[in-house]
Amino acid sequence: MKLRDQLRFAAQNVLAARWRTLWIVLAMAIGTAGVVLLTWLGESGRRYVTDQFASLGTDLVIVLPGRSETTGGAPPILGETARDLTLDDALALQRSHAVRRVAPIQAGSVTVARGNRSREAMVLGSTAELLEVRRLHLAAGAFLPPGDPHRSTPVCVLGATLARELFGNDPVLGAWVRLGDRRFRVIGLLANEGRSLGTDLDEVVVVPVAASMALFDREGMFRVLVEAGSREVVPTVVAHVERSIAARHEGENDVTVITQAAVLGTFDGILRALTLAVAGIAAISLVVAGILVLNVMVVSVTQRRVEVGLLKALGAAPATILQVFLWEAVLLSFLGAGSGLLGSEVVSRVAASFVPELNGDPPAWAAGAALLVAVGIGVAFGTGPAVRAARLDPVAALARR
Repeated sequence: MKLRDQLRFAAQNVLAARWRTLWIVLAMAIGTAGVVLLTWLGESGRRYVTDQFASLGTDLVIVLPGRSETTGGAPPILGETARDLTLDDALALQRSHAVRRVAPIQAGSVTVARGNRSREAMVLGSTAELLEVRRLHLAAGAFLPPGDPHRSTPVCVLGATLARELFGNDPVLGAWVRLGDRRFRVIGLLANEGRSLGTDLDEVVVVPVAASMALFDREGMFRVLVEAGSREVVPTVVAHVERSIAARHEGENDVTVITQAAVLGTFDGILRALTLAVAGIAAISLVVAGILVLNVMVVSVTQRRVEVGLLKALGAAPATILQVFLWEAVLLSFLGAGSGLLGSEVVSRVAASFVPELNGDPPAWAAGAALLVAVGIGVAFGTGPAVRAARLDPVAALARR
C-alpha cells in the first residue's frame, strides 16, 4: 500500500467516527492552547518587567543604604548599616568624569490636602536631576528648580491622578497644597507615567530633597540614583561609588551598589524560568489527551478486527497495518494541535485588545514545541494499539476471535 493510500485510508477512518474524533481533537486542542497561552502570558509579563527596567536605561547605578552581606552568627543574619546614606554622601558621588547625573531620593507617605479634599500620597524628595535620571515627562509647568540641594524651597510637582483628584477642573499651577503641616506651591504636573518599579508615578508628589528632610525630620536617603556617562563606564562608576562612600564612612563600605543591567538580567532569568515551568505544567494536559488517544485506539483496534484480518488476507504486511494506525494517531494529533494553535491565537488577540500590557503574539517557539509535543504524545500512545493490530492473526481476526 502506497503512502498516499495509507493517508487516505487513515483519514477515512478518522472521519468515519466523528464524535470520537471530535472529543480527541477537543482534548488535544485544550492542552495545546493551554501550553501556548500560558507561555504567552509568561513572556508578556517578562517583557513588561524588562521594559520597565530598560526604560530607565542600562547606564543607571543604584546605591542603597546598608550592606547586603552575611556577617556571621548561626543562622546567618543580614548586616546592618553603620550610618545613613546622607545628602552629602550623594553629592560627593558627582566628583567623577564617568558620572553624568546624581539624584538622591528620600521617600515617605504623608497627607496631601487642598481645601476640603485630602488623601494619603507618596512624597519623593529629590533634585532637578531626577527628571532626566528617571526619564520622567512633564505635562505642564516646570520641574524642581536647580541650585543648592540643601536649600528648602516650598514647591512641588504633582502626579496626574493626584492633581485631578485634588483640583478637578480647577487650575493647578500656582495653587497651594498642604503636605502634613507644611504648605507647598505647585509648579509642575507630571505626564501620565503609570506604574514603574512598583511605584504609581501618577499619585506622587515630588518636592526638593531638603524640604522632604524637614517634612519627615530625617536625613537618611531612601536611595541614590547615579547615571553613568555610558554603559561602558558603569563598572568605573560602581568602583567610584564604593571608594567615595568608604572614604566618607571611615573606611567602611556600608552601602549596596547594584546596576540596572544586573537587575534586568536577574529578573529576565527568573521570569524565563517561571514561564518554562508553567508551560511544563500545562503540558501535562497533553498527556491526558494522549491517554484518551490510547483508549480510543484500543477500542478502534477491537472494533476493526475483521477489517484488519481482511487487509492481511489481501496481502497487507504487518508494517503496513502498523503504519495505517499510526497515521490515524498522527492525524488526530495534528487536528487537535492545529485547532489549539488557532484557538490560542484568537484568545491572545482578544485578550491583548483589553489588556495593552499583553502585547505581542504568542512566541513561535512555544507554538512549535506544543505542536511537536502533541504529535509526539499522540504517536507514543498510539503505538501500542497499532502494534497490537499489526500482530493480529488474519484467520482469528476474520473469525472475530
